[in-house]
Amino acid sequence: MYVELHASSAFSFLDGASLPEALVDRAAELGYPALALLDRDGVYGAPRFHKAARAAGIKPIVGCELTIAKGSGSTAIWAPVFGLWRLPVLVESQEGYRNLCRLLTRLKLEAPKGEGVLKLEDLDGFTTGLVAVVGRAALMGHQYGVGGLLDRIVGLFGRSQVYVELQRHLLRDEEIDNQALVALAEAYHVSLVATNGVRFASADDRPLYDVQTCLRNKTTLDRAGRRLVCNSERYLKSPAAMTRLFRDRPDALVAAGDLATRLDYTMDDLGYRFPTYPVPAGDTMISFLRAITDVGARERYRPYHERARRQLARELALIEKLDLAGYFLIVWDIVNFCRQQNILVQGRGSAANSAVCYSLGITAVDPVEMDLLFERFLSEERNEWPDIDLDLPSGDRRERVIQYVYERYGRLGAGMTANVITYRGRSAARDVGKVLSIPSDQVDRLAKAMNHFEWTDPEDSLARQLDNVGIDRTDSRVRHFGALWRRMQDLPRHLGQHSGGMVICQGRLDEVVPLENASMPGRVVVQWDKDDCADMGLVKVDLLGLGMMAVLQDTFALIDGKGAGQAGAVDLARLPANDSAVYRMLQDADTVGLFQVESRAQMATLPRLKPKCFYDLVVEVAIIRPGPIVGQMVHPYLKRRAGREPVRYAHPSLEPILRRTLGVPLFQEQLLRVAMVAAGFSGGEAEQLRRAFGFKRSARRMTEIEIQLRDGMAKKGITGEPADEIVRSISSFALYGFPESHAASFALLVYASAYLKAHYPAAFYTALLNNQPMGFYHPATLVKDAQRHGVRFGRIDVQYSGWECAVEPDGSIRLGLCYVNGLNEETGRAIEHQRSVPEVQGAGTNRQDRQVEGRETPVSQLLTCPKCGCDDPSLVTLAERATPQAKGFCSICAADWVPMGRSGEGQALIGPRFRSVEDLFARAGLRRDELATLAEIGALNSFGYDRRSALWQVECAVRAPGELFAETGGKSRRGTQTAAGVSKLTRWTSGTDGSVSRALRGDSDITEDMSSLGRSPLPPMTPGERTVADYVGTGVTIGPHPVAFQRQELALRGVLRAIDLPQGRNGRRIRVAGTVIARQRPETAKGFMFLTLEDETGFANIIVRPDVLGTARKVILERSFLLVEGVLQQQDGVTSVQAERFHDFTFDGGMTESRDFY
Repeated sequence: MYVELHASSAFSFLDGASLPEALVDRAAELGYPALALLDRDGVYGAPRFHKAARAAGIKPIVGCELTIAKGSGSTAIWAPVFGLWRLPVLVESQEGYRNLCRLLTRLKLEAPKGEGVLKLEDLDGFTTGLVAVVGRAALMGHQYGVGGLLDRIVGLFGRSQVYVELQRHLLRDEEIDNQALVALAEAYHVSLVATNGVRFASADDRPLYDVQTCLRNKTTLDRAGRRLVCNSERYLKSPAAMTRLFRDRPDALVAAGDLATRLDYTMDDLGYRFPTYPVPAGDTMISFLRAITDVGARERYRPYHERARRQLARELALIEKLDLAGYFLIVWDIVNFCRQQNILVQGRGSAANSAVCYSLGITAVDPVEMDLLFERFLSEERNEWPDIDLDLPSGDRRERVIQYVYERYGRLGAGMTANVITYRGRSAARDVGKVLSIPSDQVDRLAKAMNHFEWTDPEDSLARQLDNVGIDRTDSRVRHFGALWRRMQDLPRHLGQHSGGMVICQGRLDEVVPLENASMPGRVVVQWDKDDCADMGLVKVDLLGLGMMAVLQDTFALIDGKGAGQAGAVDLARLPANDSAVYRMLQDADTVGLFQVESRAQMATLPRLKPKCFYDLVVEVAIIRPGPIVGQMVHPYLKRRAGREPVRYAHPSLEPILRRTLGVPLFQEQLLRVAMVAAGFSGGEAEQLRRAFGFKRSARRMTEIEIQLRDGMAKKGITGEPADEIVRSISSFALYGFPESHAASFALLVYASAYLKAHYPAAFYTALLNNQPMGFYHPATLVKDAQRHGVRFGRIDVQYSGWECAVEPDGSIRLGLCYVNGLNEETGRAIEHQRSVPEVQGAGTNRQDRQVEGRETPVSQLLTCPKCGCDDPSLVTLAERATPQAKGFCSICAADWVPMGRSGEGQALIGPRFRSVEDLFARAGLRRDELATLAEIGALNSFGYDRRSALWQVECAVRAPGELFAETGGKSRRGTQTAAGVSKLTRWTSGTDGSVSRALRGDSDITEDMSSLGRSPLPPMTPGERTVADYVGTGVTIGPHPVAFQRQELALRGVLRAIDLPQGRNGRRIRVAGTVIARQRPETAKGFMFLTLEDETGFANIIVRPDVLGTARKVILERSFLLVEGVLQQQDGVTSVQAERFHDFTFDGGMTESRDFY
């Protein structure tokens, strides 16, 4: 019987229009006993193909199309005009599979990403167990000579391992070539085999394949011409249709069936082995694991109580039975490396359910106290490897851990798991729109309209979405767009890299799965994603980067560095539990900057939930997710918690499962148990359900599972409304829901970030600012929130600021040079490293050395108000300057403070880095625009200037001197030659009496009356101008909030402050205004948009209905300052404004852009 031996799927990336599962389904319909998948330059789709074929009772044959180049080859992608061609190969044995993987690894690693090719010489020594199928490329006589290519392939593979391929797609030129191929096969005594070169499952998929062809060739359908296939013949045809097509060559049909029978290899055994861990002599891996677990348990459990002992004994017994001790030891080794390198690490995911992981220091949540289910982590019934995720600080520290794994297991023994990027609403809309030559402005609107619209509202339709964005749906191109857009959904677009999953192997990983270069240097990635790896039995360890982990580690370092105790006194595992200040902060929704609970929805839930203990935080993390929201679980839980609704269960059998969450399923573990109890799911079926929760195509897979759920529940007598409620709860988790163990690990980070914000705000905000971008809020918002919490700030100053923000000895935060727009890190670090020699007050300090250019700079000119940011010398003064009690005083906000550098006798002071603007310019290598920005933001004020005077001085420093400033004897203004030949810096400054001073280091002061040249003719900046300059130059300001400058006018218009809203009457019509710091339009919000406005007193939450959004869309989405009129809503301690109209209010405040999520 004929078998198709040359089918390509969508995992050929834009050269196949059907998923592997679709090809298998079609083959099953047609009665095929076997099918071969040959994707281009990879086995990306092989796991899914293998799994689907096994389920359908079809023999899966694995192969690949190898891109070959003549001679030295080319690094261009496949194109016949450059002499590149494809050689189909089929795997016959396990050795053949290993050889194919090594060939593909070589093809991928020796060329830039996406540009790999092989030469025929590369195949030498790697053809055993492979069968070559040569098609029309064998006729390339102009490159290899007549019959030369086939001759070389026969020499490489052996005559019995080579077939000549015939395809018939009803093309005249193709049939002429077929006659030549028959003659060539006869000349070399090579067998013929018939195939159809399948690129899609059915003929109806041809339009989609044309779209892919255009994308592959970067053209449109209007211009594609002969690049498109001539007809729709390259679909999976029935054996009967192929028999009719090759009725004159029955031998080629028989050869296809015989070869399929001969190819015995399947992917059931890849030869993968997990690495063994080296243990001390006399120990086995399990005995060593028991020993170190006991050591860790005695440290973690104090006292080491009986419950913990029993739990550890049970876990270790199962670990020994499943032979998994090596896995735990390897993860423990990685965690130990992190500890030794001072890298904060925390295990999460289902590993948090394990007391062994807790004892080994892998996780920080005690599963015994939390009563977490160990079987969720490891179960004999599931027969799969455990999954341990390690959270690490994002950035360089995480990369060090990844490189440690590569070094320990070898570059060919470890690889990152892939992430197959599939077409979704927005990406499919953009690509289909471009191929159809739809105007670019309409493509942009279509992309926004189609972005996840399938989840937004069950009543949504394509027509409604097109109408919303003003697209004429009667246009023929738009009609084609709709059909093609639907077909593009879920097809692979390109291969990406998983956020942190690493597969490690005993021996060579490249003999198990091909490796290729990742986009980041120094990394390689396997060709399968995490689910494929799990299906094929490959073990991964997730090394995930979290910005909050970096914030926590930096905060701990700052605290320990300020004398909070010995190193490690404050860390993630030893934070005081049940801190009242933490829960008070969370109940008040004071969560800007906190992990996971700073979103608008979380802030609205916290006052209602009123968390009082750690488990409440676990619930809070899990409940505001699309799954529980769509499943209608949020409000029932909150009402039952508040006592406004009785606790009930969809069925009495579910009470033991849902009692802890008041009858409402919130966690994945609960849903799995519900499926097992209510629908009779086995452990394996429950595991497939869990996979569907996290699968990109889970919504479709959950539809299939729903039928199985209802059938199972019907057998147990659960029908009607209870069955509907259970199905809704389970299927909604396809939109993303948390496992309880995952939520517990995240809840610990919530608690830790809240604790640090409550008790060490300066250190916490400093770490936050140093790890941007992250979270919901812009740094400008973080600065203002910190100031509202009593944190004081020092402006950016070239004399004292480092590249990063830092905590000053007086507890204030000194902003870092990293916030100066246009200043690169290299230059900023150069400024930071220009350290001067420490000066010791009272120990021989030379007063003249602390003078600036022959005169001591007025102390008031060096001061900045830490409360309002004022740096105007006329408004900031030093009171009682002649006494040790000297304090700065601000006339704007009446704040007083101890200035930096005022300390007791004998205390070390760090002197300024630079003596003048010219000195800064010469030593730091700054450009003129960089100096100007520094002047505008007040970073040069410590030289004795206001901002505009500093700008004037910058021009003097960077411009060539005119005749008036020229030195005699040809010497320049910027330097004077000394007797030793060393250039000495000269600086012009304006004195308080209008004179201009010129000073040389070590020389006597020379004062000349040049007031008209040394002093800026421009007036000092106003407070408003300083704020604008701050935002333009740094994106943040430590001065007044921009809205404060408009408060008087806003008050005349009846606009309330954000701080006044909670005291307002529910239902009152009000006005509120502020800068837009966040826009959110969640997929589950049914078209509603949520805005967060900020004024000088705090935040206002705005709810925008779909009709209001449609009316004022342009203003809402484009203006950075909004004045809103609406109705005040007070509900369960949550204050919001339901917007009815938006007023135009011109405001030039230089604000930063909001962070939008929609």
